[in-house]
Amino acid sequence: QVQLVESGGGLVQAGGSLRLSCAASGRTFSSYTMGWFRQAPGKEREFVACISWSYGTIYYADSVKGRFTISRDNAKKTVYLQMNSLKPEDTAVYYCAVSSGPYTDYGRYGYWGQGTQVTVSS
Repeated sequence: QVQLVESGGGLVQAGGSLRLSCAASGRTFSSYTMGWFRQAPGKEREFVACISWSYGTIYYADSVKGRFTISRDNAKKTVYLQMNSLKPEDTAVYYCAVSSGPYTDYGRYGYWGQGTQVTVSS
């Protein structure tokens, strides 16, 4: 079992920044790929970014490339999402999740956090 707890969401103006954190507990954290997804009202959950356990593979959605940075600290069992130059269309509930590999399909992720709300005002 893996438990995930996200934090760091909030309300920010367009152009601002936020850093999300996801703390993991339970089974061996360092061997998993960690991913971030988001879901806006009325929309499907979409991939944002993921980072493999060895830091060797990082993927970003095209919509966030160049603005968001994913990182992880295996010693702290924490994954981060630094979000810069935020846009109103980034408004969503952001979830972290665990997978066995660097996938962009949310169906490949078996454990999920409860989510943290990010709201970007124009």
